[in-house]
Amino acid sequence: MADATANGLSARLDQAGRERGIVVAPGVYDALSASIAASAGFDTLYLSGAAIAYCRLGRPDIGLVSSTEVAETIALVRDRVDCALIVDADTGYGNALNVQRTVRLFERAGASAIQLEDQVFPKRCGHLAGKAVIPAVEMVGKIRAAVDARQSRETLIVGRTDAAAVEDLDRAIERGRLYAEAGADILFIEAPRTRDDLAKVAKELGGAAPLLANMVEGGNTPLLTKDELAGIGFRLVIFPGGVVRALARAARDYYVNLKAHGTNVAFQDRMFDFQELNDLLGTAEILKNGRRYEE
Repeated sequence: MADATANGLSARLDQAGRERGIVVAPGVYDALSASIAASAGFDTLYLSGAAIAYCRLGRPDIGLVSSTEVAETIALVRDRVDCALIVDADTGYGNALNVQRTVRLFERAGASAIQLEDQVFPKRCGHLAGKAVIPAVEMVGKIRAAVDARQSRETLIVGRTDAAAVEDLDRAIERGRLYAEAGADILFIEAPRTRDDLAKVAKELGGAAPLLANMVEGGNTPLLTKDELAGIGFRLVIFPGGVVRALARAARDYYVNLKAHGTNVAFQDRMFDFQELNDLLGTAEILKNGRRYEE
């Protein structure tokens, strides 16, 4: 099992709490996106189930990704970067026993934190309409099961509720309090609709556990800066699918240009060239290291 302690997420959250700061975790979906985020200076990453669905399946975030596909992605990312890795585990892929299997699987693969949500299965993106949630008591059991299954106390459990959109914000806050009491190390109230809603979540739950904010471009929650969120009382912010939205637009423009011109000449200033990409990948260093074993 990977040593989650070395990834330092608990310490970073503790520091954010003391300093009224915030940990910023960009979304990634594979080893390449993770390595680029790490090279940009991020020490905490968010492995998004939605982003895996978008990029691996070419499908929306509606519960189609399996636990084994996520576990394989965790292992590939962990082989490439040493960052703390928060992993989206959707509903845990079943009941409390499935949650325990998922936690063991993801922890062994290298997850630093594992996020579980209280939607019914199959779930859907937290910013899509038509969600439904399981009873709070059932989710409390799943949180407790996750806590019991982890091997290291440094593997954090993120308790997410989607009840704000299904019931109301007050019920979501009640669920958040219950999930913290059940052992969730981080609380994630999905899709508050206003800045005042975000402030209410922080006021009511800030003392229960570090709070996670989710910034989705075009989603239901207003886009605030990391400093604004920190000032409100959040200690962790994720940008789960932003890189895929940027990539998808760039890819569309690339293919449209290639179809129109039959060449990439006009698009070159928006691309890495062959050498630049190999520099990014560390090709020369890897080949140099391989030569050590030929002597």
